[in-house]
Order: sequence, then structure tokens, then C-alpha cells
Amino acid sequence: MNTLYISDLDGTLLGKDATLSSETVTGLNRLISNGINFTVATARTSATVIQMLSETDISLPVILMNGVCIYDIKKQEYIVTEIISNKGKRVLLDVIRQHIGTGFVYTIDNNRLSTYFENADSPAAKAFIEERERIYGKKFTKVDSFEACYDKSIVYYSIDDKQEKLTEACEELKKCDDLHVEFYRDIYNTDHWYLEVCSTSASKKNAVITLRKLLGAERVISFGDNLNDIPLFEASDEAYAVGNAKEEVKKAATGVIGSNTDNGVVRFIAESI
Repeated sequence: MNTLYISDLDGTLLGKDATLSSETVTGLNRLISNGINFTVATARTSATVIQMLSETDISLPVILMNGVCIYDIKKQEYIVTEIISNKGKRVLLDVIRQHIGTGFVYTIDNNRLSTYFENADSPAAKAFIEERERIYGKKFTKVDSFEACYDKSIVYYSIDDKQEKLTEACEELKKCDDLHVEFYRDIYNTDHWYLEVCSTSASKKNAVITLRKLLGAERVISFGDNLNDIPLFEASDEAYAVGNAKEEVKKAATGVIGSNTDNGVVRFIAESI
């Protein structure tokens, strides 16, 4: 049977230091060389994912930004991109201005991903930019107002902050039928939560359904740890939560495997084939 394995990255395939262990890299490459179809579904963008996977032999398209796009890492081009509607953009920009005042807006035009911000005054925002510029060479563009992005193809918005600061904005955004909202705890800074917004057409579930058709997979087996992985599970024939996963994720899974720090995903696949 043609089986496609799909893993989340942070908290699932990656260790606590947000990198792939040598055992996972070696194990993945061995599995792929033996004919296993393996890819990832993550909230991260192409800039970070390409570098994170550089030592692996993964060549299948990857799911990025929680299902906003499917990206061909060999050709370095976006196969599928879900753009937020004009109505959704208007609501998003208004809620950012009224309730948040910061964060990151992502656009994709002419096969190019751009990231915009108004300010980076918070420690979390500064750390976000510094890490991605230093490690991944990612570029950020400062704008006086996110209104400058309205005429662009906005695909995603993300902010990492205290739960209480983002809750009201989250509830307002959920009222818009043109927006899909994810709100979950940051696994690296547990005092913070991620608020992520995209088109209602964009989700790990929809992206898996599309990728499954593109690759002709008869069966999908997925792995995850956080709330944004539940849609990934919903599109899978089997779904496994790593040992460190949230309880809600474990309840939604077919079963629970070893933790991310124990190379749970690679060990499970190797033992089950």
C-alpha cells in the first residue's frame, strides 16, 4: 500500500532545541532510501524549513504555515497557496489595529514570501526576528502600518504573546467566516500563546487532503504534539501523538508513541514497517 507519513516539526520531529537530532536525520534518510514516503506539516515558513531539513533526503512537497501552502522544496516553488479574501484582510487588519498593534503579516506574491511588521518592541518579537535573521537568513520588512499590506496577497498572520493579551482579538477574529484562527500555547515559552490567522480554506487538514491526491497516497499516517495538529490527524488514516503531546492531542490520536526527545517518530516508523 502506498503510505504517506507526515510529521509536525516543533515538539514532534524536532528536539527541545528546535533541531533534528543526528539519530532522526540518519533514521529518516535510511527510511527514505528504503522507499518510505515522508514529509512534514508545520506552522513554519519555507525559509526555516528548507534549512532545518537540509541534512535529510526529504524531497516530497511540504505543508507550511499550518496549511496555508504546499511547497515543492526541490523546485523551491509554491504548488498551492491559500490567500485571505479582501473581507478577511479588512477584518484582520482592523482587529490587529484595535486589539493587538503588533505581530507579523505574511504575503506571497510572484512565488516570493515576504514578512512585514509594524514594531518589534516586545522581547518575544525581538527574539523571533533575531533568531530567524541570524540562523535562517530570513528577511523582515518594517512598515509604518499593516495597511500597506492590504493590496498584497496576505496569506498569514502570527503573533506570540500572553494569552490574556490575545484572547479578545482571537474571539473577534473567529467571528469572521473568511478567517481560520489557531490559538495554542507556545511549547518553547509556555507563558505565551500563538495566535495564527489564515484563510478558511487553509488548514493542515485541507492541505493533507490535497497532498494526498497529488501524490496518490492510499493511506496517510501522521504525527503531532500540539492543538494545531488535530486538523492534521483528522485527515489521516492513523494519527500518533508523541509522548510529550498535549492531552487533547493524545485523546484525538490513534495511539501515543515515544517523545520528541526520544526520536519517537523515526523509531515508530522503523519498528512498524
